[in-house]
Parts: sequence; structure tokens; C-alpha cells
Amino acid sequence: MKYPRKLSAGANNTVIVLSDTEVAKLFTADTRSDIGSEAEKMKFANGANGLVAQFLRLEYNEELAAEMLIMEQIHPLDYRAYEVEIRERWLDGFEEELRALHQAGFVHRNLKRPSDIGGLTFDNILLTAHGLRLIDVGIPALRSQVGQKIFEKCVDIETKEIQLFRAYFFNR
Repeated sequence: MKYPRKLSAGANNTVIVLSDTEVAKLFTADTRSDIGSEAEKMKFANGANGLVAQFLRLEYNEELAAEMLIMEQIHPLDYRAYEVEIRERWLDGFEEELRALHQAGFVHRNLKRPSDIGGLTFDNILLTAHGLRLIDVGIPALRSQVGQKIFEKCVDIETKEIQLFRAYFFNR
């Protein structure tokens, strides 16, 4: 289906622009994602800090026949226009916020896009006027749901992905 004001499309969902401040992640009948679970995990991450895009509400759109997770629209900046020293401060802040999410019991699990899915390697991380941000919750895991051992494994993987992102962010 062709969607109006399409912003992006991931493996499971399409995101459309609703206004200058809001986007909607569409959940259709054939999605493998659960809108309620994703909304709750987004609210959890938002409660820890502002790293993940802000959850706003859930709606249903009759015309599109889609459930919609409405969140803030993040307007990206091109980090390549800024000196490495400035990027270092942004990345330090990002890593601190990510550690705070981990300490709160949340792991994103989708910082680095799998190689078999199109798009930029780290297109879930955008530079904004407020520093580096995550456009959504990824494929999240909550420590309270998966247990300590699985959670720690996910954090270890994400920590390695941050090191890969560091090289990507400074060498582009």
C-alpha cells in the first residue's frame, strides 16, 4: 500500500508524518510487532530519560486500516558538518544516556541494523538539536521480562555496537 507522507519503512512497519511535530508508526494486520507492547516499552524508556523518541498516544486510522503509535518527530542534523571534538561530546552524552537506560532495565537491541536489511548501518541513531537520539525503541528487552542473564547478554551486544558506532560516527 502507498502511504501518504511516508517518512520511512523498516522491516515490519512504515512511519508517516502527521505534522511538523508528530509521526505515526503504522501497525497493520500482517505486522509481527505488538503495538501495545511497543508503547509500554517506549513509555518505560521515556521515563528513564529523553534518549528515545517521546511516546505521545495510540490511535486507529480507518482510512489506512492501521493502528498507529504516535511519537514525536525527530528532525535530524548532519553530524558531518561538525568538528570531531563536538561529536565526541555528543557521543559521550549518548553513551551516558544509554547506560542510564541499561541501569533502568531497558536495552534497545537494534542500534546496528542487520546486514540483510537495507538502509544505513546506524539509521536508528540521529543527531538532533538536542544531541544524539534514538528514533524508536528498536527491538527492546526489559530486564523485568527477560531476566538478568538474557538482559546482560543484550547489553553486552549493544555495548559492542556502540564501539562500532563510535568508529562510524568519527570516520564519516
